[in-house]
Amino acid sequence: MSVLKRGINIIFAGLLFIVLFLLVLNLWYGSAETGFFEVLSSIAGVGGDETIDTIVLLYRLPQAVTALSTGIALGLAGLILQTLFRNSLAGPSVLGISAGASFGVAVAVLWGSFGSMFLLRGVAADIITVLFAFGGALSVLSVILYVSQRIRNVVTILIIGIMTGYIVSALVSVMQFFGRSQDVYSFVVWGLGSFSKTDNYQSLFLLAVALAGFVMLMFYIKPLNALLMGEVYARSIGFRVKRVRVVLFAVSGIFIAATTAYTGPIGFIGLAVPHLARSVFKTSDHSVLIPAVAITGAIVALLCNLAAKLPGMDISLPINAVTPLIGAPVVIWVLLKRGNGWNKD
Repeated sequence: MSVLKRGINIIFAGLLFIVLFLLVLNLWYGSAETGFFEVLSSIAGVGGDETIDTIVLLYRLPQAVTALSTGIALGLAGLILQTLFRNSLAGPSVLGISAGASFGVAVAVLWGSFGSMFLLRGVAADIITVLFAFGGALSVLSVILYVSQRIRNVVTILIIGIMTGYIVSALVSVMQFFGRSQDVYSFVVWGLGSFSKTDNYQSLFLLAVALAGFVMLMFYIKPLNALLMGEVYARSIGFRVKRVRVVLFAVSGIFIAATTAYTGPIGFIGLAVPHLARSVFKTSDHSVLIPAVAITGAIVALLCNLAAKLPGMDISLPINAVTPLIGAPVVIWVLLKRGNGWNKD
């Protein structure tokens, strides 16, 4: 084993330890006081305190797993888009998929303001909200996939995605304008982002989506590395660029749709995490970057979840009030380093 590979493996081992530590810390730290060993006992299934078990297993565990999964999924989505567009500032919001999910939720939450076909309350409201978010996100994704099959220029696809996002956001604004104040408030709160809206089954579903997408991307390491050199180069060495692009757009879109549906539109993680991974590992090789981004995304999301918890209070800050504190400095650093926001071909 070379010295370089040994060093990379050591960094990976250290980051995995940090993920495990932050995961346990998320289960221990919160508004209700819990002993560290009581938390470990609850996780191991030998806890004797029913209250502690309820707090840890039914509230903090799904929240931590959701944060972990969201960090992995959004980080990988950002990596895919930055590679496809060869743009250091590409992120999950650029294709309008997050806006599509927001539109779906707006329809679900604000529908009662436009008619009395149905009212959303309780558990049914949560289920329908998630389904509508999926529907909105996947609708925009289907448009992007349709366009990507017929247009070669990724910049044109980028512009169409941004314009689609603007159109959908305008529709959401119209719905908010005519909505009832309490419905608009519910929608705005959802838009602030939270990792605490999932139960154990939903958080495990998110984790399954994140891990399945991660495994799939590992089979696309060579095409991703080739795309860094441009589509012409990738095509010249035998890759079917159009097919690869569609698959990668689909994977990133599903990542964004799933996370947005359950957590709201989380900002900056997908944009900042790939840059953090590149700065730590000093490489653009996707065989290293894909696992590095997944682990770094998990760390960032778990840190944000911890930072959002207010000690001694029963409430937490919205995640989108925390993520800019990490993401914005990274974006500024990228701009200062490159001199502008666009990579030169």
